[in-house]
Amino acid sequence: MIKKSEVRVGLIQMSCGTDPLKNLERSIIKIREAAADGAQVVCLQEVFNTQYPCQAEEHARFELAEPIPGPTTQALQKIAKECSVVIVVPLFEKRAPGLYHNTAVVLDADGSIAGMYRKMHIPDDPLYYEKFYFTPGDLGFLAFKTKYAKVGVCICWDQWYPEAARLTAMQGAELLFYPTAIGWIPGEREVYGASQYSAWQTMMRSHAIANGLFVGAPNRVGIEGEIQFWGGSFLADPYGNIVSQATHDGEANVVVSCDLSLINTARTHWPFFRDRRIDAFGDLQKRWLE
Repeated sequence: MIKKSEVRVGLIQMSCGTDPLKNLERSIIKIREAAADGAQVVCLQEVFNTQYPCQAEEHARFELAEPIPGPTTQALQKIAKECSVVIVVPLFEKRAPGLYHNTAVVLDADGSIAGMYRKMHIPDDPLYYEKFYFTPGDLGFLAFKTKYAKVGVCICWDQWYPEAARLTAMQGAELLFYPTAIGWIPGEREVYGASQYSAWQTMMRSHAIANGLFVGAPNRVGIEGEIQFWGGSFLADPYGNIVSQATHDGEANVVVSCDLSLINTARTHWPFFRDRRIDAFGDLQKRWLE
């Protein structure tokens, strides 16, 4: 029997082809599968309906972007309503000519748009040339009230910044999602693979602990261009325990129950919010302290 405080959460780990419409159709199948398994809140991976576009700086790839609302959000609004699920939809957003964002839309279980988050931290690394494509977000760190829980979203590179998780938690997030596209570039897996994945997971587990909430990270999987995306999608509870983790080598739905009453328990026993020295944190707004 499901407790009144429990929410079933689903993470969709998927490989992507070159046709956005086919990726959307396959994602809908997987959302329905997760809903049939009881999922009430489902999160897709970063820029879920395209192959990861940022491995090269090519102007033609801006054609993959679309407005919000737009055809993809409209299609998934119907699915959210049909299945009575909240869906986190990460998209390559065309806001205006020459203005693009890496964005996540939160659809409520009635098909309405609960809110939208634009990725704040934009990387520029080998094969991850995101600064060419994405304007940094201008909406701040947010959490959105939905039918089942208050949902916060950050995106991929945001994972490495504890300030982002803290500010999202302070908006009241109970579930914090990090839709992700991360993997190994050529020659890395054999030498650094295990430590890179461990660092990635450890960072988000620490956000769950420090903020006393549930953290879910759906990552894509498979080889696209030169990147081998490492999958390993997981969900951690407010104590940082891994509740469930997907394979590194194939598609998977991760569907688990999250008892939201644990948030109050964790924060009562580990009162990090109570003990924060907010009077001493002003220097965080500086780039560096000389």
